[in-house]
Amino acid sequence: MKAKETGMVSTRGIVHAAAGLDKFSLFRIEPEPRLAPFVEYYWSVCYHLPPGATHTQTVLSFPNVHLAFEQDENGRKALIHGIPKRPFVRVLSGRGRVLGVRFRAGGFYPFWRKDISRLTGLTVPAAEMFGAETETWMNAVLDAGDVSGMAREAEAALLTRLPERDPLAELADRIVRAAMHDRNMMKVEQLSERTGMSVRQLQRLFRKYVGVGPKWVIKRFRLQEAAERIERDPATPLTDLAMQLGYFDQAHFIKDFKSVLGMPPAAYRAWTASAGDTGESR
Repeated sequence: MKAKETGMVSTRGIVHAAAGLDKFSLFRIEPEPRLAPFVEYYWSVCYHLPPGATHTQTVLSFPNVHLAFEQDENGRKALIHGIPKRPFVRVLSGRGRVLGVRFRAGGFYPFWRKDISRLTGLTVPAAEMFGAETETWMNAVLDAGDVSGMAREAEAALLTRLPERDPLAELADRIVRAAMHDRNMMKVEQLSERTGMSVRQLQRLFRKYVGVGPKWVIKRFRLQEAAERIERDPATPLTDLAMQLGYFDQAHFIKDFKSVLGMPPAAYRAWTASAGDTGESR
């Protein structure tokens, strides 16, 4: 395994990533071939803030389940994070590190064998799904000397539970990826036409294997890109951005953006510019 530094990987979904990367380091590591059908990558966040300092990081989550081994000033824990219904917000303080397993969309289902929608909006102890040996896994991961070592320990643990591949889980992952990369994909009906599946079939597939519906997935990818492009190039006219992302009118773009980010795109542009100028944590 080889850790990839943040400069080599996408920070899409990390709100105001430049400010965050002043406060924490981010690494990602590819899985070995036997786990690649289930795991997209391993990720690690490490931070060490001065006494009394905090950093609030917001993430526009992807449609993926995560297994996280975490250590901070309050101790250690191993958690399963379902897909958050709202943007994920984490306040960092003191010293800590996390080794996470990002499962592919659909990739956690073969391990759990239950509808992934039952996890949506929830964070639960990993022991509820993987049993008592989860504590052994957690200590092995967090006692490892470096990021690659932590990922190797997590991988060794998952290989003891390696499930059979599920064609429908892998189909769900391919459909989610298609929605991510086609910026003109704005409606579930378009996804239905692309896949040859009815809207109802897509909804059932996503509920069981992904955890959120196809409409949620399409909107989230478009708004991730919108936030990223506003931060990268604040001078971009918002009307042009809306059209480039497949919106037919500005009003729908503003409504969708506000429903996820909590403010209209113009206010978000001013907010991120102000934070960048002051260097403040948020």
